[in-house]
Amino acid sequence: MRLIIGGAYQGKLDYAKKTYGIEDGWIDGRSCDRMEITACRGIHHFHEYVKRATLEEPWICTEDLTLLEEQAHDFSVWLLQANPEITIVSNELGYGIVPMEKSDRLWRERVGRICTCLASEADEVVRVVCGIGTRLK
Repeated sequence: MRLIIGGAYQGKLDYAKKTYGIEDGWIDGRSCDRMEITACRGIHHFHEYVKRATLEEPWICTEDLTLLEEQAHDFSVWLLQANPEITIVSNELGYGIVPMEKSDRLWRERVGRICTCLASEADEVVRVVCGIGTRLK
């Protein structure tokens, strides 16, 4: 599994396509369902998938940070077992203004915790800025 992170509009998806030769088989986290993740080659807008899952799926709707950590771990384990070759592209959400809305703060927390779990198990983690990837792991 590969995890590619970076700010919005930094060329993460193009970087992934070119670097890993994955032109097709991508799903969009803004509209895909959980089962599509099991069969795709890559998912972009992963952070948006987490936002939708927060609204649609009970497994991620907690505000309890201890339980959230467990859920992030469980989801990461499921994802790695379901699709161990997946490439995940996600925005980094923690480098901006802290949102006023509690739901948006919790969303950032969820994305961060899930990506932390995924990064710990990933074969490779890359941060992309201005289309240039820096390998972190």
